[in-house]
Amino acid sequence: MRTPLNTLHVAVLMGGLSSEREVSLSSGRGCADALEGQVAKVTRVDAGRDLAQVLTALKPDVVFNALHGKWGEDGCVQGILETLKIPYTHSGVLASALAMDKDKSKAVLQAAGVIVPGGGLFDRHEVARRHVIDPPYVVKPNAEGSSVGVYVVREGANRPVAEVGAEDWAYGDQVMVEPFIPGKELAVSVIGEATGPRALTITDITPTKGFYDYEAKYAPGGSRHVLPAELPPHVFDKALRQAELAHAAMGCRGVSRADFRYDDVNDVLVLLEVNTQPGMTPTSLVPEQAAFVGMDYRELVRWMVEDASCPR
Repeated sequence: MRTPLNTLHVAVLMGGLSSEREVSLSSGRGCADALEGQVAKVTRVDAGRDLAQVLTALKPDVVFNALHGKWGEDGCVQGILETLKIPYTHSGVLASALAMDKDKSKAVLQAAGVIVPGGGLFDRHEVARRHVIDPPYVVKPNAEGSSVGVYVVREGANRPVAEVGAEDWAYGDQVMVEPFIPGKELAVSVIGEATGPRALTITDITPTKGFYDYEAKYAPGGSRHVLPAELPPHVFDKALRQAELAHAAMGCRGVSRADFRYDDVNDVLVLLEVNTQPGMTPTSLVPEQAAFVGMDYRELVRWMVEDASCPR
């Protein structure tokens, strides 16, 4: 945006329709609070199906998209914003839709030279009946975020994941099944600068119990963050470069976050997924990494607004 920041009316989208609604409300509140005093006006919008009408009436100069999960993060809301020709933050329609589809994003990343897990898509009822690949493996929805609906089947497990075959399963008939990669859980934030994507640093995440699920991500004390991650120099550099490569290959804009597993026994680094709308809550990784490299929360949010554009 070339318009002076202190003259802008910014609408912050939060809440939304997905299973990640509560996380989005937390992200949105934080971002809106950070923009107060930096822009002329902040309007907090709990986004629903009448979003186009609401924004048409509001006439904001910029939309800050703090939505997470389906609809807000998968290209649908981005399409509304493109149609209304309102500059907005984060990735555009194509990158958003691509990143939300784990199977298709893996194909794009692999073609670009990013190392991704094996496995593939399977019918959820088949996955509930039998081991479709040898344990240990991970079962997850093909199009959800925040580790919603994720199950780990340990080595030697007698039974598959019966839960994915349940009548009330709400995350689609196809599920992603991937080999479980032991080792460290790593995250790399990337900022899409004019000169190209820039990876900030790496966080090593250790859940205080179990694996890095929804609770570990968002509950206070749910995980321990080591920043910067203690890794061999060649692995540290490779993770930064792979995160930048992924951001570019997917066509991401603004801020993204790449999640990795590093098997330190076999020296194997694998990119699990790219998040185009990473969390901005008090326990989120992107603000923590930005602060580590000298960009506080208010500066980070300001940069996102300044980076907003349409089309994306």
